[in-house]
Amino acid sequence: MEDGKVMINILYEDNHLLVVEKPVNLPVQRDKSADEDLLNILKKYLKEKYQKSGNVYLGLVHRLDRPVGGVMVFAKTSKAASRLSKQIVNRTLKKTYYAIVCGNIKKEDTFIDKLLKDNKKNIVKVDNKGKLAKLNYQKLAYKDGLSLVKINLETGRPHQIRVQFASRGYPLLGDQKYGQNMPKIPIALFAKKIELNHPITCEKLVFELALPNRYPFALFIKKK
Repeated sequence: MEDGKVMINILYEDNHLLVVEKPVNLPVQRDKSADEDLLNILKKYLKEKYQKSGNVYLGLVHRLDRPVGGVMVFAKTSKAASRLSKQIVNRTLKKTYYAIVCGNIKKEDTFIDKLLKDNKKNIVKVDNKGKLAKLNYQKLAYKDGLSLVKINLETGRPHQIRVQFASRGYPLLGDQKYGQNMPKIPIALFAKKIELNHPITCEKLVFELALPNRYPFALFIKKK
């Protein structure tokens, strides 16, 4: 689907779910920038497609930071939203991210921290007063001083991946907020895969995207 200049790749749609690829630098929800946002674009799409009058329901059950692209799932009914939210709490909805971090990180590890967000400054830091944050990763490749890592997110805290890697000296490439002397490129973080049980039929669903063919991910894409 296309909304003005924004092209949204729809991966799956039925009466209960809408799964899409979120473009880089598009906010999920309206923010202080007042820029067009993904949720509003998708509501307009549903309103036009089904010729609905009045407001369109679309449940936001998880988020991606504005600079981050990749797979997102939305609920088209409140029942689906409730059941997806329970899957997130129970960790039966699994999210896999790929990131490129600065430095040669070790092959695999689990990060467990407590993260505290300063809402006024929109900054997150490691702090014992914060909320539990856990992830594990595997390094898939190393090239030109950069490591490609596959990340399994076990909790969903704001800026979690960015802060947990940066706090250990491996900031994500392009992360102006938590890294230093970064190139002005989109953050090298991509929501590659989501696994879930359909909220009504309980069927196992897997949605996965290829790595974007742009720098720096293109460094790690094998040329045919």
